Amino acid sequence: MDPAFLLLIVSDLIRQLDENMRLFKQNKLGLLNKMAGCRAFYFCFNKNKLKMKQNNYQGAMQHPIGSGFNARSTTNDVIKDIDLTGKIAIVTGGNTGIGLETTRTLASAGATVIVPARDIDKARKNLQGIANVEIAAMDLMQPASINAFADSFLSSKRPLHLLINNAGIMWVPLRRDERGIESQLATNYLAPVQLTAKLWPALEKAKSARVVNVSSHGHQFAPFDFDDPNFLHRDYETLLGYGQSKTAVNLFSMELDNRSHSSNIRVYAVHPGSIGGTELGREASLELFQKMGFVDSEGNMLPEVAASLKTVPQGAATTVWCATSPLLNNIGGVYCEDADIAELATETSSTGGVKPYSVDKNNAKKLWALTEEMMGLTFEP
Repeated sequence: MDPAFLLLIVSDLIRQLDENMRLFKQNKLGLLNKMAGCRAFYFCFNKNKLKMKQNNYQGAMQHPIGSGFNARSTTNDVIKDIDLTGKIAIVTGGNTGIGLETTRTLASAGATVIVPARDIDKARKNLQGIANVEIAAMDLMQPASINAFADSFLSSKRPLHLLINNAGIMWVPLRRDERGIESQLATNYLAPVQLTAKLWPALEKAKSARVVNVSSHGHQFAPFDFDDPNFLHRDYETLLGYGQSKTAVNLFSMELDNRSHSSNIRVYAVHPGSIGGTELGREASLELFQKMGFVDSEGNMLPEVAASLKTVPQGAATTVWCATSPLLNNIGGVYCEDADIAELATETSSTGGVKPYSVDKNNAKKLWALTEEMMGLTFEP
């Protein structure tokens, strides 16, 4: 074979090999780019998915998370190793009962605690000796008083890291506020909503904040009555009034947490437990306690009832846990009891947990609209 012809063939083969290699590298680079793009998309998708806050509609998140605490855990147990130095908290009803214990515990961990109170002298006496506490005037039955307190705090330009809506009433006769709203609904529900809405700019300023609304197992007494929440057309029953006010607290807590996704503010509803040594039953009659099976004919508490009661430090433990636990950094809108997230109760059960109607999406949205209407305000967190 002619050497020149052979050289031509070899040269052509080399050119084809070079071209094939070039195309291979080009295709490989394209494939790698596509793979990198897919990986980037997958990462971004999952990152955004993680950032998306879950909601608790229909009780989707009502599952204990294994906090390590239980019904007998105390505030000292749950606050251990928690440092609140530089944090600012507001605790309504923070001068009596579990509110006082909550104030003491948060202050002991380094927080500055503001306690709004109707009776300033009583608050000053009860809070004596507790460091880092400020006292201010506020009456939850008077909307103007709530606004005045909130405006005063906002004028200080301070952030608000913890808002503990603890104050409440129970076992009261039929009363109405100046708007004609039944007193338990006004005090236990509408007042916390108004205070939270007014203080929202301070909560946002904190960059990371929590709102803890004290609810109750008593929400199982009644769902919210959308047709007649103020007992205008039905007979007044104090426990039905209490029950619907606490159901409203649960629905509001869930809906507010869902709406505050861009503010890094988490919201919780809390059942403290049945507690001895508080003022909650100060207006209840002996006959009512007898009817409920709490006391005997002479007014003495039955031994089995006394044995089931929590102490005040145990009762305040769930509030403090919700306010401070790092386990809840990415969880909100849930109903908690015994320093953990509660189970979803059945419609017919009367034990622990949260009732389905109290974490129902439609109820929550309907209540939000009705609340704005009743209060004459628009709350857009």
